[in-house]
Formats: sequence, structure tokens, C-alpha cells
Amino acid sequence: MTPEFIRDALDDIATRDADLAAALQEYGYPAPRIREPGFGSLINIIIGQQVSVHAAAAIRGRLEAAVNPLTPETFLAAGDDAIRAVGFSNRKVEYGKGLAEAILDGTLETERLARLDDDEVTKVLTSIRGLGRWSADIYMLFALGRADAWPLDDLAIQVAVQKLKRMRKRPDRKRMEVVAKRWRPYRGVAALFLWHYYKGAPT
Repeated sequence: MTPEFIRDALDDIATRDADLAAALQEYGYPAPRIREPGFGSLINIIIGQQVSVHAAAAIRGRLEAAVNPLTPETFLAAGDDAIRAVGFSNRKVEYGKGLAEAILDGTLETERLARLDDDEVTKVLTSIRGLGRWSADIYMLFALGRADAWPLDDLAIQVAVQKLKRMRKRPDRKRMEVVAKRWRPYRGVAALFLWHYYKGAPT
């Protein structure tokens, strides 16, 4: 997604959502987030599961320094101890190995994902151990540029929606779906703005 596409999509959403329009006027437009499709992006998503952005960046930096180039082959060749040493939990080591093996044996053809629709991409990715709905949505949004991918399980986005809509408590999945209905077909672009808003909105 280009900056121009993000701007146009958010301007379109703003015509249907006064709360987002007001926040957009105050906080401005977010920058694109683009990741190269493939193993590297998927392993980064595994790294980012249930850790802070700063912790994930640190682990990712250590991994890229230790395993360079970062490919399914080099990841597996590095061995469990080396991967744990950069900050992977035992479970994430297993997830990473399973992902690498799935790509190498053809179970997961990452090049094919770009040709599938969102539901099909979600089905394929969530069949891999360690990749759930959140992981699929993040991959579609950042690596495939899917403008309507909606990572409604993301904690930061939930908190941002709570603030934006002045809710008493953090919205559950059902409420997140309802709120985002008016943002279609740009829910993923709205997510980019909500992360941007989350960083700058008052607590």
C-alpha cells in the first residue's frame, strides 16, 4: 500500500466515521508498513506474538545477526540452542522449525499466497502450527498489502478502538467486528491508523 492509497482510503473512511475523522485530523496519516513476503516475514510474526514491539525488534535483530541470510534452510541449520540464544522460547523454536519445514517440504507455498483470496490465505496459514488468525491477518496486511485484513485480536488495536469510541472497557471480538463494519473495504488501512493513533492518543 502506497502513502497515497492509505491517504485516500482513510479519507473515504472519515466520511463515514466522525470519530475517526476527528482523530485523523489531529494525528495525521500513518506511514505504510511493508514487509517482503515469505519466510522472513512469517518468522518475524512468530517472534512478535505476545511480546512488546521493542522486545520483538531486539530478538529479530539478534536472529538476523546470527542467521544470515535468514532462510528456512539456515534457520534449521542453526540448531535449537542458537535460536534459543537469540531470545526464542522453546515453543517458538518449535513453531519456527515447523514453519521452515513446511516451506521446504512444499506444505506451505508462500509464493502461492498472493494469488489466493483473504479467506483462503487465512485457511492455509492457520493450518501451520504457531500461526493463528492474528498471524494470518498481520501477514496479509504487511506482506500481501491486503487493504481489508482486520487483525481484531491485536491488543493495541483493541485499546485504540476503546479510546477512539470512548468505550468503558476494551471491546471483545464481536464488538470489534461491529465497529469495523463501516470501515470496509479498508479495515486494514484503519488498523494502520489505529496503531498510529495508539502511540499518540492520550491514556
